[in-house]
Amino acid sequence: MATVHFVPAGRSVSVDQGTTILEASRRAGVLIEAPCNGAGHCGKCTVQIPLDDLPQIVVHVDAPADDSGEGVVLACHSEVYGDITVLVLHRAEEGLRVISAGSGVQAEPDPFIVRRYDATARQTAIWAGDRLLAAEPGDTTGKNYGLVVDVGTTTLVAALVDLANGRELTSASALNPQSLHAQDVLSRIRFAADHDGLSLLQRDLITELNRLAREVSTKAGIDVEEIYEVVFSGNTCMLHLAAGVNPAPLGKNPFTPTLTGNSHVAASALGLAIAPSGLVYLPPVISAYVGADISAGILAAGLAELPGVTLFIDIGTNGELVLAVNGRLTASATAAGPAFEGMNISCGMRAAVGAVERVAIGTTGELDIAVIGAGVPSGICGSGLMDLVSELVEHGIIGNNGRFGTPTGLAAPLAARLVGEGSKAAFSINDTVSLTQKDVRQVQLAKGAIRAGIELLLREEGLEPKHLDRVYIAGSFGYHLREQSLTTLGLLPPEAAGKVMFLGNTARSGGEMLLVDHRLRSGLKTLVDQVRVVDLAGNPAFERVFMEAMGF
Repeated sequence: MATVHFVPAGRSVSVDQGTTILEASRRAGVLIEAPCNGAGHCGKCTVQIPLDDLPQIVVHVDAPADDSGEGVVLACHSEVYGDITVLVLHRAEEGLRVISAGSGVQAEPDPFIVRRYDATARQTAIWAGDRLLAAEPGDTTGKNYGLVVDVGTTTLVAALVDLANGRELTSASALNPQSLHAQDVLSRIRFAADHDGLSLLQRDLITELNRLAREVSTKAGIDVEEIYEVVFSGNTCMLHLAAGVNPAPLGKNPFTPTLTGNSHVAASALGLAIAPSGLVYLPPVISAYVGADISAGILAAGLAELPGVTLFIDIGTNGELVLAVNGRLTASATAAGPAFEGMNISCGMRAAVGAVERVAIGTTGELDIAVIGAGVPSGICGSGLMDLVSELVEHGIIGNNGRFGTPTGLAAPLAARLVGEGSKAAFSINDTVSLTQKDVRQVQLAKGAIRAGIELLLREEGLEPKHLDRVYIAGSFGYHLREQSLTTLGLLPPEAAGKVMFLGNTARSGGEMLLVDHRLRSGLKTLVDQVRVVDLAGNPAFERVFMEAMGF
């Protein structure tokens, strides 16, 4: 056995020899950010070991060059063979920027939760449909509140709604704490496959949701126990994790969800601290990888009512796609990976203070960048990454094959930023932030997956990009993007130019519609049951189209 002592947490744990530092930290209850779930390729789980303790560990994967200070190692690939002390190096990400607003239709208030005052008994009965949930003394009919939570893979958004008039009172957002353990859906499915992993992810999520519920309640001046219904709008995996249901079936054939949605769960059973008899509504899911967030987006965007051809895309760690052809819906998903969230990128970070979020190259080659918080750049978030690669492609610094060119012929300011050669080539933003050849490859893989999905989904309906009437981009990340970047990179076909609309967080706005008017739920369930789901990965043409789509 070996003892691992963590500072500054001040916690120790005894583990078998050969246990990784990351595994030891989880047993000790010490958080070490590991968004790739210990695969060794994100480089985010760096910790520092005193030089005298280094002989007690075996390192299998070196820390990234930018992070490899004295005694700095990756926790996920460093095995313990003796007593050691571990200094956890936290990366502060302040001012996380999350878009909570989204397009949608104002629903006519007809909530599932209804309060009726009995003057004779001098009490108010709280009903959920035809079921009596609770009774309160006095007339409390004016205190009917609900909560919508967009349970995103990376971020959380909670919106408090007055059910009497359908008006949103306030909202709050936060990082989904699960992303510190596993960044994307597939990693999270693997992490939660055993009981301890599932318990950890569910506990962390509910703890943060309880904090958000208290925050919005305090802002609005109400008691959190006056909230009787919560709508969870999230992808299929997130709904499973929120409900404490093992998502393992989502990761293996035939990819069948245990939860299909359009159902209620007792809030108390999940540990959600609202009204003791409160309920959580799970909207209907379309498939294992097209979840309730997309169902809510279909509702918010009114896809089933639109004439012509509409492409709806939610860009994130997964790229969910819905093609609407005169009201007929076909849906699919493609694994884009975490690059768009700033992960798996050498200097990537979330959209927080210090992140480069906008990039443009001037006519003289000067770099014009926008940084969240207007300070010195400390990393690049997803929208900044897309802008930067787009601009470098536009100016010929990155070729159509994704490789950096040579400084020859470039304007002096740009030539000075191009350093290294071949696989070591990089474009420098400042002394500590740069874009590497490996980063460009990650962008190619992510955008290639989505573009291939678009092409094949259109073919399923016998259509081509020229037939598109409109393209809707949904999601918090998508809201920060520019149409020009999407078409220059080739994530969208050139025929989409001038047809793109950014809808924002439709998972939240659609979820709010379901909360305010419960009659929409049965209609959405019927619509979801009629959606045709296409397995793009099983298409024999996918690999060829994907390879073609990786070019810029």
